[in-house]
Amino acid sequence: MKWFGWKAAGREESRPALDRARSRFASAMGGEVPRSYAAQVRSLYLGNAIAQRAVRLIAEGIGDAPLLGAPEIVALVRARSGGQALGATVAAQLLLHGNAYVQLLTDARGDVVELFALPPERVTVEPDAAGWPVAYRYAVGDRIVRLIADDPAGRPQIVHIKGFHPLDDHYGLGCLAGAAGAIALHNAAAAWNTALLANAARPSGALLYDPADGSTLSREQFDRLRAEMEAGFAGVGNAGRPMLLEGGLKWQPLSLTPADMDFTSMKATAAREIATAFGVPPMLLGLPGDATYANYKEANRALWRLAILPLAGAILAALSQALGGWFEAPALSVDLDRITALAEDRERLWTQVGAADFLSPEEKRAMLGIAPVGVGDA
Repeated sequence: MKWFGWKAAGREESRPALDRARSRFASAMGGEVPRSYAAQVRSLYLGNAIAQRAVRLIAEGIGDAPLLGAPEIVALVRARSGGQALGATVAAQLLLHGNAYVQLLTDARGDVVELFALPPERVTVEPDAAGWPVAYRYAVGDRIVRLIADDPAGRPQIVHIKGFHPLDDHYGLGCLAGAAGAIALHNAAAAWNTALLANAARPSGALLYDPADGSTLSREQFDRLRAEMEAGFAGVGNAGRPMLLEGGLKWQPLSLTPADMDFTSMKATAAREIATAFGVPPMLLGLPGDATYANYKEANRALWRLAILPLAGAILAALSQALGGWFEAPALSVDLDRITALAEDRERLWTQVGAADFLSPEEKRAMLGIAPVGVGDA
């Protein structure tokens, strides 16, 4: 019963009040939903290869990371629910939306049997008079389901994991909002290049009409010449085809202007900004010109140290805290010894700890994250 006493009246009264005005929950119909997020996903993320690859690198790394913990808890986190992999789904939601809501589904006996990540754009927080969440509204079309935050025993039914937002007490801030400008610029550059290939919007040269008598082309002659140019020389299929000119026509080749060259470099800069927003080394996304990392191996190690492991730690800590009402000591963590990208770091640590003669065997095992001798043995 010690677990059930954590939510006592004294604790509720000592809580500071939160700002209810910023909550997206506004009425019984589900309140305001983050439509801007859905619009950004459709117009920016779904059509951008750099942003998609950056999110997938982190999300799939977390989803496939080896875990340490009780076997039944690891199996619960690893199990697919509705076809989704929990770790990868929650990581992607945090990167894009800034919020992840994991529903703890129980059986008839009240035991947790499934973990399901709710789409964050469908969830709104319902605060109490002091601004603290008491329920969550899940809306799909016209149907709205009210999910209580905690059961009568004080155990959480919804795990809300969120990124830090300096101006909101209830919702986190994702990386997509910060990268929106760079993604829009990158998408515009891709559309521009597609138009160039499709209809030669920027000509490689100009066809000049310069007869000796100084006459000009008639409308009929101009239209016929333009039709012949589009049919015989414009587009990808006619690239490099030689011209045969007559009647005062001559070809004047054109080169890229400094503005065109700046536009090309601008696209590369936007791609690096997208990678920076999501915390992925640009080298891993195939972007040249970045000299921050000596080689691919160092970039991969930096991805794990600076992006994957911190986010995985936040997700696993939140799940461990929520599952404490059903399991004893439900500690979850990433098994660093089984991560290939960190093999050299772990080898160096093992060598240093093994050479430390002033440490006892028990202290060495503790530093390496290994249980003491006899603990966990059958």
